[in-house]
Amino acid sequence: MRYKKRRGFVALLLAVAVAVALTGVAAVGWDFRHHEERRAVPVAAGTLDAVLARPEGEPRGLVVVVHGDGPVDATHDGLYRPWFEAAADAGFATLSWSKPGVGGSSGNWLEQSMADRAQEVGAVLDWAAAQRITDGPVVLWGASQAGWVLPRVAATRPEVSAVVAVSPAVNWLRQGRFNLLATGGDVAVSDRTRELLAEGADHARYVAESGDPDPVSADRWGFVLENFRSDATADLEAMAGRHLPVLLDLGEHDENVDVDETERTYRRVLGDDVTVRRYDAAHSMARTAVEDSEVLGVLTAVFAPRHLLADGVLADYREFLRAR
Repeated sequence: MRYKKRRGFVALLLAVAVAVALTGVAAVGWDFRHHEERRAVPVAAGTLDAVLARPEGEPRGLVVVVHGDGPVDATHDGLYRPWFEAAADAGFATLSWSKPGVGGSSGNWLEQSMADRAQEVGAVLDWAAAQRITDGPVVLWGASQAGWVLPRVAATRPEVSAVVAVSPAVNWLRQGRFNLLATGGDVAVSDRTRELLAEGADHARYVAESGDPDPVSADRWGFVLENFRSDATADLEAMAGRHLPVLLDLGEHDENVDVDETERTYRRVLGDDVTVRRYDAAHSMARTAVEDSEVLGVLTAVFAPRHLLADGVLADYREFLRAR
């Protein structure tokens, strides 16, 4: 229900933003092989503040990014840029946007259901088609919480020709329990919180009765109430009928998502359409040493950002796109 994320990687996001802003030498590590353009994408709720990362020359395809949980901006504080570069090396542009209420984007991402998120992706796909960014293949790339969005979009949008799913969960409640046990959380508090969710309790009652020593905000509670029944299985089954190529990236040290359950489900539903890659990585696909050490993480992010991710992650992604 609520990820207990490793503090190291969260702190890394903040530290990298400061380091890149203040350190002139950071330009050495951040000289990526793509060009970024700011775009404003109109949607029903207003405007999304987006980044279009282009390769040299005309793109032969487009990657559309679907974020995971949290107030993520278009570049994830710069940490998406190695992904943008790998796509550019394969001749693909990448389109990513700040979540509603983040940066210059209208709205509030905490007011979205997973269905709302899927509709948002659909609106972005319509905009991209109208802009004629490319006549080539369109690939959805999504991480973590996007596991409840990608299959819904891919099942219903004929222009989507492939999917890259990074650390996706299958069932919201099972994912929450896995994360709780992996990080030593309080089972009694979790059980009572689940009961309150099932009863549709308001935020005041949750705060009063859950026993949670660090209760979530009212907006966050509303977001969880809206989405805690999410399960990707039915949408994966609908997507399976399209026989799209799927690259499933999983980290062997993921404390957020039960990667064994995810792999079993994707293989059972998608069969030969899914290619599974496991890495010596955490949930974010970061190297575990980077994830566990804030100092090493900042130094790597500033001077060698391509090495934030585990060995093979970017190379496999690049080759998957080249094969499209």
